[in-house]
Amino acid sequence: QVQLVESGGGLVQPGGSLRLSCAASVSMFSIYTMGWYRQAPGKQRELVAVITSGGSTNYADSVKGRFTISRDHGKKTVYLQMNGLKPEDTAVYYCNARRIATTYESWGQGTQVTVSS
Repeated sequence: QVQLVESGGGLVQPGGSLRLSCAASVSMFSIYTMGWYRQAPGKQRELVAVITSGGSTNYADSVKGRFTISRDHGKKTVYLQMNGLKPEDTAVYYCNARRIATTYESWGQGTQVTVSS
């Protein structure tokens, strides 16, 4: 079972930056595709970015060019660098781990990101 712990959320002004981190307690981090999702009040949870074990990435159109997902296999951590933040980025951000070739997945507890002046 994978346990995920997110950190790095907070309040930031429009145009600012934040970096989210998600530490995974798992023996084989490399067999998981890692992702970041977000859920704004009254909206469904949506994919923000995903990164495979090999480093291939995919982003939601709304964050392309502003957000960067990365992973550190030695630290078993996935990051989301968020630049040029907008008020519409305000949401709870969740880390996700999905085991390759299975339906198993795990979620973190979420971290709040608020973009406001």
